[in-house]
Amino acid sequence: MARTVRPTDYGTPDVLEVADTPVPTPSADGVVVKVRAAGVNPIDWKLYSGQFHAVADKHKNATGLAESLPKLGLECAGVVTAVGADVTGIEVGAEVIVYPVAGAYADYVTAPATSLIPKPADLDWPEAGSLMLAGLTAAHTLHAAGVGRGDTVLVHGAAGGVGLLVTQLAAASGARVIGTAAERNHDLLREFGATPVRYGDGLLERVRTAAPDGITAAIDCVGTDEALDTSLALVPDPQRIASIAGTPRRAAAGIKVLGNGPGQDAGAEFRDSVRADLAARAGKGELRVLIDTTYPLTEAAAAHRAGIAGHAPGKLVLLP
Repeated sequence: MARTVRPTDYGTPDVLEVADTPVPTPSADGVVVKVRAAGVNPIDWKLYSGQFHAVADKHKNATGLAESLPKLGLECAGVVTAVGADVTGIEVGAEVIVYPVAGAYADYVTAPATSLIPKPADLDWPEAGSLMLAGLTAAHTLHAAGVGRGDTVLVHGAAGGVGLLVTQLAAASGARVIGTAAERNHDLLREFGATPVRYGDGLLERVRTAAPDGITAAIDCVGTDEALDTSLALVPDPQRIASIAGTPRRAAAGIKVLGNGPGQDAGAEFRDSVRADLAARAGKGELRVLIDTTYPLTEAAAAHRAGIAGHAPGKLVLLP
């Protein structure tokens, strides 16, 4: 038997349980991976919080569970334990990064072979298991906003899991980074090459002081009205503002809204094209995945509570 973490209903992290399940077998074009580390991301708790889905009693099955309850865990890293009959080029024992995937909060996960890339030997399991979703989101934001050498880019939420990767990738491209964060994270941002500014009242003037020659692009990782209004006030071309979170106000603002919702840019083709490059950079130490806390699989609810609180920099990771 194997373990998997699943919600028993929609609600708070209290609805999560660890259940025993059979060890899976691969489909003809898929593989089974023994999970060594699974990234924890905001989308995970949003999926069962009711933020995306309200479930009425009529939609629940005979056991009382909502039939549409999601599988948790969209990224992981681990070791291949079984390979489907039609899969070539992947061997049992291979160490891999798996993304996209569903159900990575588990001892074992099944995935199509196309979701696997080799794990760099020098990349530790927690970093490998939590790189892809945040890293690809970060790369997508910079691509959408056209950030490159000579730009001065404002990154809202620069000390978060996505923001730290945006900061590093932007700096590596030759851009100057102004990053908003709580003061306790300012030294961390300086370590990653950014000029930190405190968010809150007076942000607009603090950014203008930090970047007297102006801001050419902005990346919003937090989705607050303050972030949107400050970006619109500072960036001459709203098409050089990319946002991954926020209210419907963004759609009318003329900025780049990234995501999987109606009218949003999912960037699937671009994201797929840069997976190997991100892994290679992380393996060489050119891109650092900051791990805040690791949790055993049985403490997934505690990891979600920490993530919802939202005060820690870096990534949260489950270790089965």
